[in-house]
Amino acid sequence: MSKFLNTVIAATLLASPVAAEKLGLGRAALPEEIAAWDLDISPDGTGLPVGSGNVLDGEEIFAEACAMCHGDFAEGVDNWPKLAGGMDTLNHDDPLKTVGSYWPYLSTAYDYIRRSMPFGNAQSLTDDEVYAIVAYILYSNDLVDEDFELSNENFLDVEMPNADGFFFDNRAETEYAVFNDTCMTNCKDSVEITMRAAVLDVTPQEEGTELSEQTQQAPAQDTTVVEVAAEPETAPVAVAAFDADMAASGEKVFKKCKACHQVGDGAKNKTGPILNGIVGMAIGANADFKYSKTLSAMNADGMIWDEANLAAFLEKPKDFAKGTKMSFAGLKKEDDIKNIIEYLKSQQ
Repeated sequence: MSKFLNTVIAATLLASPVAAEKLGLGRAALPEEIAAWDLDISPDGTGLPVGSGNVLDGEEIFAEACAMCHGDFAEGVDNWPKLAGGMDTLNHDDPLKTVGSYWPYLSTAYDYIRRSMPFGNAQSLTDDEVYAIVAYILYSNDLVDEDFELSNENFLDVEMPNADGFFFDNRAETEYAVFNDTCMTNCKDSVEITMRAAVLDVTPQEEGTELSEQTQQAPAQDTTVVEVAAEPETAPVAVAAFDADMAASGEKVFKKCKACHQVGDGAKNKTGPILNGIVGMAIGANADFKYSKTLSAMNADGMIWDEANLAAFLEKPKDFAKGTKMSFAGLKKEDDIKNIIEYLKSQQ
């Protein structure tokens, strides 16, 4: 039995006088023991500890304690959750639900991080460290500036974009009575899968089973509308030879980008487009990738990913292209920016 499960069982027995009395196991929990486990933080701020933490400190703590799963910029690694990005995607076929785009209460983030993170070492963070991490997540979602400090005093002043996106569940009063009046006449003898979901492909197909003849002859059509950026009229800029040493250093910096972008042979679009040949290419020119409206507009204006534009974008993506889907805050070191551009030059 796992250590975690043992802990849960022990806590349940301690906190349950009924179990202690009927089963003869454990004892009723003492008030101070209950208080040690009672870490709930409510949306109105009840339960928040006194403390504070700023974005810059949060970035360092996040890099050490969280980035291995959630990425350096809260963009997510592999199947671990993305914590930033996804603004204005909740009405899409495949919405990106992050702390910034979806969560209605900031208290949920603080409560969960304080209670359950880092993975495998829960409750090892101090209250101030949790404030700093939450501040960095807000910054990664472009909700606060880089000099922002979060504390118990200004916690409720932070407005979450989707705060009005939830409502109280009133189905018990309005719908349960209808649901309980079930019709059980003229039912089908059997239920068969005849079509497959077009967008999400959620219908499971077990090995050895076949779909209907109708489905085999006429596959489901994906009706998702993808707006492809027009080809620019401006000719691509000639790319200068790259510095091999700087490119080698840039390859190391590019590790921060691999969660979303690929380069080289066999590269594929992921959360972000492939970056082969990006230096000198028209902005938003990958016909197989759906860009933000901002980058699509830059494409229509004939803008090019020359070194100056790349440097500006890598330093402050959201300043260069407001509304970009890029979730990271930008590279802080000028040398890192120069080196990564040299590396991208080598990936033609």
